[in-house]
Amino acid sequence: MFIAMNRFKVLKDATDEFEQRWFSRESHLHELEGFIEFHMLRGPEREDHVLYSSHTLWASKLHFEAWTRSEQFRASHTRASTNSNKPLTLDHPEFEGFEVIQTIGRTTKVA
Repeated sequence: MFIAMNRFKVLKDATDEFEQRWFSRESHLHELEGFIEFHMLRGPEREDHVLYSSHTLWASKLHFEAWTRSEQFRASHTRASTNSNKPLTLDHPEFEGFEVIQTIGRTTKVA
C-alpha cells in the first residue's frame, strides 16, 4: 500500500472557505484502479495558520502515480485552483508519500 499526503498551512481566517472548497470539490478518485480511501484531516492550530492534511490510501505507489498522470487528476486540480482569487494558504502544499511497510489491524474476538 501507499499513502499520499499533502500538508496545507491554512490561514486562520480562511479555514471555513478552505473546508468548503474540499466539501464541494468534485472527486474522481473512486474512478481510479487502486484507490482505497481519502481523508481530509484538520490538525493543530499554530500562531499564523491551521495545519490540514489530505490523506489518500492506494493499493500501490504505481496506482498513485497513475492517478497523478490521469485526466481525472488534471480535472480535479484545475477546478480546485480556480475557485478563488484570495490566498487560503501560507504556501503551496507539501507532498509526502509513504510506502506502507507494516499494518496492524483490529482483530475480532469470537465468543
